[in-house]
Amino acid sequence: MRDPENFWSEIAEEHFVWRKPWDKVLDWNFSTPEVKWFEGAQLNITENCIDRHLATKADKTAIIFEPNDPSEEAQHISYKQLHEKVCAFANVLKEQGIKKGDRVCIYLPMIPELAVSVLACARIGAIHSVVFAGFSATALATRINDCECNMVITSDGSFRGTKTIDLKGIVDEALENTPTIKSVLVVKRTDADINMKDGRDHWLQPLLEKASKECVIEIMDAEDPLFILYTSGSTGKPKGMLHTTAGYMVYSAYTFKNVFQYKEGDVYWCTADIGWITGHSYILYGPLANGATTIMFEGVPNHPDFGRFWEIIEKHKVNQFYTAPTAIRALAKEKLEFVENHDLSSLKVLGTVGEPINEEAWHWYNDNVGKKKSPIVDTWWQTETGGIMISPIPYATPTIPTYATLPLPGIQPALMDEHGKEIEGNQVDGRLCIKFPWPGMARTIWGDHKRYKETYFSAYENKYFTGDGALRDTVGYYRITGRVDDVIIVSGHNLGTAPIEDAINEHPAVAESAIVGFPHDVKGNALYGYVILKETGESRLHENLRKEINQIITEHIGPIAKLDKIQFTVGLPKTRSGKIMRRILRKIAHKDTDNLGDISTLLNPEVFKRS
Repeated sequence: MRDPENFWSEIAEEHFVWRKPWDKVLDWNFSTPEVKWFEGAQLNITENCIDRHLATKADKTAIIFEPNDPSEEAQHISYKQLHEKVCAFANVLKEQGIKKGDRVCIYLPMIPELAVSVLACARIGAIHSVVFAGFSATALATRINDCECNMVITSDGSFRGTKTIDLKGIVDEALENTPTIKSVLVVKRTDADINMKDGRDHWLQPLLEKASKECVIEIMDAEDPLFILYTSGSTGKPKGMLHTTAGYMVYSAYTFKNVFQYKEGDVYWCTADIGWITGHSYILYGPLANGATTIMFEGVPNHPDFGRFWEIIEKHKVNQFYTAPTAIRALAKEKLEFVENHDLSSLKVLGTVGEPINEEAWHWYNDNVGKKKSPIVDTWWQTETGGIMISPIPYATPTIPTYATLPLPGIQPALMDEHGKEIEGNQVDGRLCIKFPWPGMARTIWGDHKRYKETYFSAYENKYFTGDGALRDTVGYYRITGRVDDVIIVSGHNLGTAPIEDAINEHPAVAESAIVGFPHDVKGNALYGYVILKETGESRLHENLRKEINQIITEHIGPIAKLDKIQFTVGLPKTRSGKIMRRILRKIAHKDTDNLGDISTLLNPEVFKRS
């Protein structure tokens, strides 16, 4: 793209409401690093997500809330109702002393109050920091203390499948070590018997009932902070990525509309949790800025059975469906009747997010869910990027399984070699960088700009380093090969873990796999594979399986990629967003199990006992 600044200026001018136009579209310096978009402009993101739709879409459904229990009725919240709820909540925040610039920690399940509280913070200029309501008390306290939150918004508990989780108990434990918290607002969801601390804890509903349903927006500068969202750091301490108001709004809204080809009247569903960036950008801000109807799902894909996703798609006539490869792989293991029992003919676009999708899962998704007529957008992006960066455009970009395909307009990727030089041409692989700013990028790590610079801008001069490896094929399509720390050099060959795992997962007996490197006297590094089988068989059959797996790898990639060690296991250590924690797998492969580091944020710490 020859003139990205003019491109974004036109997008911003045509599609959003501004209280004051910008003086300068972009000011940037990647060596500092400092990036400012739409400098001098003034706006409020909730005016763009809610208020401006009231003239023409007041009665249109903004949010469909689908509860955990399918017998509980779904809620349809119109734009008018959402406006009233957000205003009332914003007034409660103000009454509790929250003002522009204060940080508010939100620790809620996927219920309407989560969406409303996020928007209420944005309406008054408070900085929201949503923490996924599955993190431990220790993880919650770490995040609260890092950005010195004044308030926590939580609930008495949450429903997740057949379980009821004591969220308030987790908050109480976290708050034993959080000196900046002055008040806690509590949503009633499970009717659990909980402790309420006098003077600190307040039930939300009575406060909302007394609050006015009108709240004047806080006028924000373009670069004022909108939210802090924590992402795991390789050193263990989470990084509080700071996103600002105008650029994030423009980028999340633009990418939502184009990647999902959203049309007026469509019903869109992203299965993520708002505790992750996917939920921020593609459940809330992106869809609402486009006046869309977006679904919030409280439950899990296997409750009451493995047909729940497909039942919801049929029930609400979903047009765009966005989920994670982890979920697709899990559902693909179950009987096909779970899918076939439901009418999925409303689907127009399918999406995947969180990690590259392997070929077997791609075909299952394409054949059985999309019926080979709904294009799959395999999206690559990060918490740090704020929105999708590389993705097919449905019905326009021919798709290839496992390829994220082409950068979106305004995005300028570069592949770099280990010496810091850009690799030109096609049919190459290297380390993925971005060489020009985009509006949705995080501006800093909260309270630690030095770490921001070291992590993202020190590896390659004047470039944002994504931390991912990628290859570019003969037509310029990009395929993400995994984190660079997951690119293993074996006998001088750079081997990305993702293609090897894809090959292993082709074996009919394999459910999932993960590859790490371990030291080897001759090769420098060798490959160690962790493999989950669809069915646990007799251990005497494992030796045959090992040979078959290495034969598949040889056929797909070459003998250089064969595994020296294969460990069959019942599970892999994963974060709550479904990402495999490879640093832990590396420790096990290196026989360094006494130094696993912090495992408090694992979804399944029990795998260590059972593997």
